Amino acid sequence: MSRGPRLPEARGEVSAGVLDALRAGAHAGTWPDAAAVDGAEPFGDDLQLALYTLYELHYRGFDGVDDEREWDPAALRARVAMEERFLAALRAGTRERGATTVGLAAALDALLVEPVGDAPGSVSHFLQREGRWWQLREYAAVRSVYHLKEADPHAWVLPRLTGRAKAAMVAIEFDEFGGGHAERAHARLFAELMEDLGLDAGYGRQLDAAPAPALAVVNLMSLFGLRRALRGALVGHFAAVEITSSPGSRRLAEALRRAGAGPAGIRFYEEHVEADAVHEQLVRREVVAGLVADEPELAADVVFGIEATGLVEDALAEHLLGAWRGGRSALRRPAPGADRPGLTARAVVA
Repeated sequence: MSRGPRLPEARGEVSAGVLDALRAGAHAGTWPDAAAVDGAEPFGDDLQLALYTLYELHYRGFDGVDDEREWDPAALRARVAMEERFLAALRAGTRERGATTVGLAAALDALLVEPVGDAPGSVSHFLQREGRWWQLREYAAVRSVYHLKEADPHAWVLPRLTGRAKAAMVAIEFDEFGGGHAERAHARLFAELMEDLGLDAGYGRQLDAAPAPALAVVNLMSLFGLRRALRGALVGHFAAVEITSSPGSRRLAEALRRAGAGPAGIRFYEEHVEADAVHEQLVRREVVAGLVADEPELAADVVFGIEATGLVEDALAEHLLGAWRGGRSALRRPAPGADRPGLTARAVVA
């Protein structure tokens, strides 16, 4: 029996069906039917939570849910139906963005173009320029659904790569997991950041607070990581994250520093400024180039992974900034954990 986090609260018919079936035990309960899945908004709370819950069976599972449920045929059938709806929406969304006409070199070059000026759609620019303590806490809570399992989805691609791509991917993952030192693992550093911000850093504890766009960002990684046929898309996603990470991390470290965060709160992003600047070169020259040299037919999938990452990240940014600029919380409920006295309303001074 798993000792993972508790099951989340349902957000609709599909997620309620998944949660009820998991609570009922093996070969019991009623899974969501095809009509319910087909009627669910592909990027909405209900389907994204259902999919996240089923993916989590491949990570740490849930308290009270038998580990054997990971390979329950009924659970897998339900997951595939939801995945297909999500994947179809991703492909449609990237087509609307013109991704089908973009070559690999152009897609990679575009990742190197940094937003300038006020960058109205950039969360890191907003937080650096005018973010407040409560917004920094919300951002950490939202991102925790991935960062507390950082690099885990990407590890699934390792046995699916060969040669240069595999060697470079292993080298990067080694850094992500702390270079052999548990206390340096990026997931551990993010937990310490959360603790510095007064948040509950327990694995999965912020799931009920996380909005659908945050779940879609993580579900994208799990979808690409678990399907061997989408290994090129996973590499594209990885390239998008690593190439764009360093400048954004610098801005977020500055935002936290000016807000009064302690060394533990800043260390996570400072680590990514340096590490991801190195990783960017390895990803472009070895992981992506190595994969395409071995399997040139996957170049279009790499582009799809890059563009799909932009699609879900832009949706999350729109959700966060829309709420914050309207003076509202971007979370579904207050993030578990206490504010630090005296810092809850401190502005970040540009």
